[in-house]
Amino acid sequence: MKNATQQELKKRFNIILLKWNLGHNTRQMPWKGEKDPYRIWLSEIILQQTRVEQGLNYYNRFIKIFPDIHKLAKANDSTIFKLWEGLGYYTRCRNLIATARYISKERKGKFPDSYIKINMLKGVGPYTAAAIASFAFNLPHAVLDGNVFRVLARVFGINKPIDSTKGKSFFTDLANELLDKKQPGLYNQAIMDFGAVVCKPVAPFCTRCVFKRDCRAYLNNKVNKLPVKEKRISIKKRWFYYLVAEYKNEIAIRQRTGKDIWQDLFEFLLIETTSANNSKRILKEAEKKKLLTSGGYELISISPLFKQQLSHQLIAGQFIRLRLKQKPKGIDSYLLVSGKKLGQYAFPKFINQYLQNKAGEKSLF
Repeated sequence: MKNATQQELKKRFNIILLKWNLGHNTRQMPWKGEKDPYRIWLSEIILQQTRVEQGLNYYNRFIKIFPDIHKLAKANDSTIFKLWEGLGYYTRCRNLIATARYISKERKGKFPDSYIKINMLKGVGPYTAAAIASFAFNLPHAVLDGNVFRVLARVFGINKPIDSTKGKSFFTDLANELLDKKQPGLYNQAIMDFGAVVCKPVAPFCTRCVFKRDCRAYLNNKVNKLPVKEKRISIKKRWFYYLVAEYKNEIAIRQRTGKDIWQDLFEFLLIETTSANNSKRILKEAEKKKLLTSGGYELISISPLFKQQLSHQLIAGQFIRLRLKQKPKGIDSYLLVSGKKLGQYAFPKFINQYLQNKAGEKSLF
């Protein structure tokens, strides 16, 4: 049997996909089939730039503590950030809080029910708006996430870069053309599931794929070459040296407020450098910044090297634990908290790595 033409494949695409979904899709997630827009929105915000396996427990905890949008809107920022701790991309959390309060107060808890209005919510882009619109309100808007890009690029043999303006426009048009307009929510979930469990980024199950007879990438041995991206990510390396300064049985911490990574999370005294440094240089720099006074502290320990890879940055550094004999002027704006209460504050993953691996140290922790 000859291969289908592109036009023939377009006509049969959603039929083949939904048949697979009905007979072979066993992927389970607590929000599948959900119609409550609050829960759908919450799951989509959590899953932005996050693997389902990681986001699942966060979703369950949020739903348990904040079963509706009013409860989320009324919660303190610090409580929400603490619950979000470890998910990363904390702008999502700030947007989550702002949107929850807007819907709770300005819209009396009623979630917008049109794609345009959903897309206007803070932290919601075209993909998330399409997901909410189709899942909650059965509106005919196609989702376009990494899974969908990959499936369409491979099945139809598309070489256009998915991270280019023209490429995104082309894929958006194709996705909407293929969409099953009568059951968009079911179709959208099916194509995302198919990309996640069959047409995977690495080692896809091509031999048992329902599109293998017509998939251009499979037929032309280009599965590992599609989809195409034109941009290479440039990684910036930053060195963070944290001074875990203990004064009168309390540790100095502060909240990051600048427009940078980890905004609104807490940290210890920080000396940032552009390259690796030894502890002597770091301590001297801290004295210059009046975070320490010369001769006014005792060095307790220096941690091994810690690293955290972010999307465009690599953070590396160490933790230098000190006992202060006197309080330097430079830490007047810092909070002093007991080690036992550190767990009440939201820290970035980089710091939590240290806090979780300091077992055996004689300290307040």
